[in-house]
Amino acid sequence: MLYQIYETQRSVMEPFADLAEVASRLYLNPMLPLAQFPLAQRISAGYDLMHRLGKDYEKPVFGIHKVDVDGVDIAIHERVEIDKPFCELRRFKRFSDNTDTLATLKGQPVVLIVAPLSGHYATLLRDTVRAMLKDHKVYITDWKNARLVPLSEGDFHLDDYVLYIQEFIRYLQKGYGNCHVMSVCQPTVPVLAAVSLMASRGETTPLSMTMMGGPIDASKSPTSVNNLATERSHSWFENNVIYRVPDNFPGAGRRVYPGFLQHSGFVAMNPGHHATSHYDYFQDLIKGDNSSAEIHRQFYDEYNAVLDMDAHYYLETIDTVFQDFKLVNGTWDVKNEKGQLERVRPQDIAHTALLTVEGELDDISGSGQTAAAHDLCTGIPKTHQMHYEAKGAGHYGIFSGRRWREMVYPVVKSFIRAHQPTPEALAVASTAPAPQGVKAAATSTAVTKPVAKRATKTTVKATVKAAAKPVPASSAAKAPSTTAPRKARQPV
Repeated sequence: MLYQIYETQRSVMEPFADLAEVASRLYLNPMLPLAQFPLAQRISAGYDLMHRLGKDYEKPVFGIHKVDVDGVDIAIHERVEIDKPFCELRRFKRFSDNTDTLATLKGQPVVLIVAPLSGHYATLLRDTVRAMLKDHKVYITDWKNARLVPLSEGDFHLDDYVLYIQEFIRYLQKGYGNCHVMSVCQPTVPVLAAVSLMASRGETTPLSMTMMGGPIDASKSPTSVNNLATERSHSWFENNVIYRVPDNFPGAGRRVYPGFLQHSGFVAMNPGHHATSHYDYFQDLIKGDNSSAEIHRQFYDEYNAVLDMDAHYYLETIDTVFQDFKLVNGTWDVKNEKGQLERVRPQDIAHTALLTVEGELDDISGSGQTAAAHDLCTGIPKTHQMHYEAKGAGHYGIFSGRRWREMVYPVVKSFIRAHQPTPEALAVASTAPAPQGVKAAATSTAVTKPVAKRATKTTVKATVKAAAKPVPASSAAKAPSTTAPRKARQPV
């Protein structure tokens, strides 16, 4: 009933929110008499704020149409490569009509960014994607709103999440020979499970895993998010936060953790901060500070857009990650494509380099939670492991904003490059038959041998020192001459 009540309230409020937007513009338009009234600017600002507090926030778009690579604009075409019932594998295809730039882009690493399925849409990682596109071929998981998925598509479990990741990794391996995986926040756990299971089967695993701000071991430095999960029982979550989707959506009848409840939880974590932010927005509108007001709009357009999560996935995540700590206790079994249970064994990973990133001031994933992955992945040589803490960065700062671009991204970029095989090795891997079973282990070893030599030569200290400097121009992607011969624009 709560979901239906919320939808009814939203439907009733929507016309008033639209009316507030119209009123705001009427008082702001200098060509109209209302704009000449005393306090017109203040009245317009009040209506604008009312509109933004009452409007419905839909899924944002990435909106990345071009990126600058060493002074050259690279066109970006966004498209869906794989369409699954609960997720799309989205590719950001790069185009250039400059032959030198094109040659550079073609030799860059392939990275699968696994976005969190924890309330917000994948567009929350827009800044992450934009930065990565300068030096990598980028794919991202774009999770669907569960209320838009018909019941005929079945349920979505945590095991399905793991299987999706494995399918996407195999897809990139088939097309490019291999890939790197980057997970932000919640997906660090299922990504580690997916790679662990592939390693246990003898499949080719990604060249590297970058894990950022995730609850690998949620028992370390518990935050308010962790405490909520441990203080409440499974039955409490099922009885208090799980509701059925109303009839006016394609997923009518599906049991979900509604997005509006998640958003309420987000706001409740820092209510004073949000109140101050909205008041500052009101003041910026009065002063005519349009640039500051636009920054506020862009942030809350993203922050207020939330999605529903399938109840099975949500409740299983609570149990597995935050209550039973199955990953670190070695008791997590995942059901494979054939319906058989397989034990998650991170210690079986041997040919995938590991980078963990934490924010010094992260209040969602506490200190040490992500770094715990190193204690689990004992099969990875120490020379292929690295941990980085971003000083002064909160949870969002490690993947978005200035600290991400100037501090974290250079480290991620250097780590991926240090574990990227030579083009010759990748060419051999891409022409070989798709590896299966035990045969894949030999393929994985063959591809990563040349990497091991280079990685051993570069110590963790040297990598951090070099990467922590302000972002330099890529040494592998010098700005091409403007007089270079131009051909029809080609994709990368």
